[in-house]
Amino acid sequence: MNVAAKKRKPADVSGAIFDRELDDLPQELRWREWMGRIEAVLFASASPVGREDLARVVGQGASVEMLIDDIQADLTRRPYELARVTGGWMFRTKTQFADAIKAAADLGDQSLAFTEMEMGVLCAIAYHQPIDRAGLKDIFGKEVSRDLLARLRYKDLIASGPRSPRPGAPHTFVTTETFLVTFDLRSLRDLPDIEITSDLQHESGSPSQSQDKTR
Repeated sequence: MNVAAKKRKPADVSGAIFDRELDDLPQELRWREWMGRIEAVLFASASPVGREDLARVVGQGASVEMLIDDIQADLTRRPYELARVTGGWMFRTKTQFADAIKAAADLGDQSLAFTEMEMGVLCAIAYHQPIDRAGLKDIFGKEVSRDLLARLRYKDLIASGPRSPRPGAPHTFVTTETFLVTFDLRSLRDLPDIEITSDLQHESGSPSQSQDKTR
């Protein structure tokens, strides 16, 4: 048993208050323990973890951002990274290992395959949200099928937004946190310039429109 272990207060399985501060540890060991706690929380979560949640496992004076920076430095040579995404941070594999992961899991190209029309509709929703089916028809010059929208919803890339002010108050569509994570965006402000999607929308049958991207 090392010195740090001897100094550590005995665990109380009856439900003692969680020791955030770790005042019994030297400063360097305390910092390392906080880093380990943040890593454990992020590793155990399948979705991004926000700053407020991470702050619950470290001392009041500790900077979550500085702890994250040190963790990221430790992971420099690892095949995964700690990334800042909308809603907080999460672990993800580095892009250069995508082919190896697909080969091992025999995924081929099926994991996030989109038809041209699906990608066009997804882009339209991302840039013009909240938008209803009538708004999508205005962009593409034709009805967007409910089945297509259902597929995007099934992939958790879009969700229902506020009711439209149009007669009948139809549902609108908005992108989700999964959309941001999937396309490596921290927020909608990171969307590329709208001109990038114009060719795709045109090929999908849309009239040429020029609108500012969502902010």
